Amino acid sequence: MLVVPADIIFKQGKWQGLKKDNLDYYLDLIKNNYQFKRRGDVETDASFQQVIPYMVFSYQNKFFIYKYLEGAGEKRLHDTYQLGVAGHINQIDVNGGDVLEEGMMREWAEEVDYQGNLLEKKLVGILNDDSGDVEKVHLGLVYSFVGDSPEISIKEKDKMQGEMVELKDIPEHIKHTKGAWIQVVYKEYLLTL
Repeated sequence: MLVVPADIIFKQGKWQGLKKDNLDYYLDLIKNNYQFKRRGDVETDASFQQVIPYMVFSYQNKFFIYKYLEGAGEKRLHDTYQLGVAGHINQIDVNGGDVLEEGMMREWAEEVDYQGNLLEKKLVGILNDDSGDVEKVHLGLVYSFVGDSPEISIKEKDKMQGEMVELKDIPEHIKHTKGAWIQVVYKEYLLTL
């Protein structure tokens, strides 16, 4: 999976939460310094940041959220919600184009069935959170995806259940979800819209 040495990505200082400025600078750092490592080799190694595209989809005033069901592999995720479609960038995403874009769109196509057109794909921030062991080794590229249709569904229906909800209803859905990323994205991005 694609990683960047932590000392490179944080050479101008470490932040907590959603960084919204100098995004092009950080994208260039990632694109010019990434490497691929085996997941098992970096899962607990904070000297590398695993770069994760995190795509927040909206249509008009509604946002796509999904919940992990009992069929999901990791028990710690059961009955928790996510605001972003997310996943690792892999070596198969290198094909002469923008590896970050290719990886992001591969993950999008793998995770959801979207019957519409994406009108906007915009990087809105870079998420860093050191509150837990898992979070310490991941860096989120948070994107806003705006569509022309609400027709979106999860592909793995035995593991997850998705729905479109209004911004005002998101807190009720995520109040029992402990994941830091969902809280940061909601408070530092969605609440600023």
